[in-house]
Amino acid sequence: MRTNILFLIVISLSLLSCGRGDDVCIYGGSSACVTAAYSAAHEGCKVVIICPDKTIGGMTTGGLGQTDIGNKQAVIGVARQFYRKLGEHYGKLEQWLFEPHVAEEILMSYLDHPRIRLMRGWYLESVQKNGNRIKSITCTDRNGKTTTIKAKQFIDCSYEGDLMAAAGVSYRVGREDNSEYGETWDGFQLLDQHQFRDGIDPFVEPGNPESGLLWGISDAREIANGTGDTCVQAYNYRICLTDQKDNMIPIGKPERYDPSKYELLVRVFEADPDPQIWNYFIWSMMPGHKTDINNKGPFSTDMIGMNHSYPEASWEERDKILQDHLDYTLGLFYFYQTDPRVPANIQNEIRRWGLPKDEYVDNGHWTPQIYVRESRRLVGEYVATQADCEGKTEISDGIGYAAYGMDSHNCQRIVVERDGKLMVKNEGDVQKGVSHPYPVSYRSLTPKRAECVNLLVPVCLSASHIAYGSIRMEPVFMGMGQVAGLAAAMAGKGDVQTIDVSEIQRILKEDPFLDGTEPETLIDEDSEYIEGKDGWNVVPGNGSYGRTYLNFSGAPEDNHLKYNIPTNLDGEYGIYAFQQGNGCEETIFEIRIGESVKSVSFDRASLIVEGQTRGEWVSLGTYTLSKDLGGSIRFFSEKPELHADAVLFVKK
Repeated sequence: MRTNILFLIVISLSLLSCGRGDDVCIYGGSSACVTAAYSAAHEGCKVVIICPDKTIGGMTTGGLGQTDIGNKQAVIGVARQFYRKLGEHYGKLEQWLFEPHVAEEILMSYLDHPRIRLMRGWYLESVQKNGNRIKSITCTDRNGKTTTIKAKQFIDCSYEGDLMAAAGVSYRVGREDNSEYGETWDGFQLLDQHQFRDGIDPFVEPGNPESGLLWGISDAREIANGTGDTCVQAYNYRICLTDQKDNMIPIGKPERYDPSKYELLVRVFEADPDPQIWNYFIWSMMPGHKTDINNKGPFSTDMIGMNHSYPEASWEERDKILQDHLDYTLGLFYFYQTDPRVPANIQNEIRRWGLPKDEYVDNGHWTPQIYVRESRRLVGEYVATQADCEGKTEISDGIGYAAYGMDSHNCQRIVVERDGKLMVKNEGDVQKGVSHPYPVSYRSLTPKRAECVNLLVPVCLSASHIAYGSIRMEPVFMGMGQVAGLAAAMAGKGDVQTIDVSEIQRILKEDPFLDGTEPETLIDEDSEYIEGKDGWNVVPGNGSYGRTYLNFSGAPEDNHLKYNIPTNLDGEYGIYAFQQGNGCEETIFEIRIGESVKSVSFDRASLIVEGQTRGEWVSLGTYTLSKDLGGSIRFFSEKPELHADAVLFVKK
């Protein structure tokens, strides 16, 4: 009897020990951590999130309400569902402009799952490996308490790439030389965007180099464009303010306010013949009388050149860098509101704004998340480059899309010589568009197999500096997070490099929201369901859904374009047409379901296009569809020019 009891005790202790391990450990609190955890938990994994951040969601909840999209076709899976949930909140199909607290509430709802455990306030201390496999990680809190987390698979969802660095995998900080990957827009770039006018003096005493440089100007010098270095593009805070008096807290004088930091801005004002607020800020309005304020112009919210040590810094050093950025930003707005050298029209406008009482209530009503646009970047099984962004590569293992332009903020503020005169210039800003959404390889999420076989990196993924500038957008990070969660579940105790990527592709197609609902049906201009395309031109365009749209410029009576409704649709569906803000003036949609015919008129003047996208989904109504009824949607117009783009069917 005693032997049996001892045996049961041993078995119980063994089970308890096994239970202490998790299937998947996620480090970092970005939006990708949410989709990664949700996806892995959906596949039956026990998930732990180690979150050093104050809030969940990263920049999606950190003030970046003006979503960087590029093209809506690139937003897939749970990421698309997230923007649809925002749409439900604001009374639309989907929403791309939003308040921080609304985004946080929705993201937190994804983590309300019995297999997801969230540990806030813990920071990575070390990684324990056995060969090329992570066995556990040790974390600490600000009070010095430590804990060790064991898991089968690990996902680094931090903006800094701390887990991948501690795991000893290859990574890069800074900009590649153009010659390394045959690129054009990598490395040092002295171009014309967000740039100073010629002739602005960089010295404390104008014309006197012996007096020293004004604050914010480095002693670096101009080198050949395309030269690689270790510089990091600037960080800033995306700023949520309000002009609603009953919800406003004034911006007071910061404790460490230093007006000398803004002397260079005064010289910019003096050289500006028509100073307007939009020359100095991207001031985007959000719902609820709030803003998402971003950097613009030669001197703005980007603290250029002050973050180069951040990627490899300790937490104590990072805290100092973050405090410096906070002091700079609050000081900038205090300067605008109080300094008599600020143009009166700009000063009066900024005085109308203050911090919102209902945002970031546990952090002084200021976002706790700085915009880490780029830190470490994995050098993995595949490195995405400018060629990927330009559609010049064949990617068979694509697990999502990117669509934003190749974008880098300035990295340095330097002195250059032009026509014998020394002047200040910003360096590093690149803005080069991409023509259409392009696939991101699964291999960009995986380290080299010899280095680590149970780590996925959906945020600091494997890409060159300039390619990362296109990929590094929040909807893409959410998509990559979902893939990482699915891949970790599929890998189990195995290697992430050897999973069946086609299975992930199948899930994203057949069950993108991971809730069993019927996938949306999209008919785009290259679909077999379209009839009567003779006389229509396929036009590439930034305002289209996907790569192209259809344009007809002949006589209206010759237009016979018809989108047939797929016969597999059965039930009640909302039907939507994608309309461009620069499309035709008036379109009539004739919806035929069986013997029933309904016409819906659309006037371009009524279209409200929000945010960066150049088009919106327009509701054509809700209809009951079945294979027995059949149906079609015809586009026509009495105007001489007509555009046709995608049509979407969403089951109710």
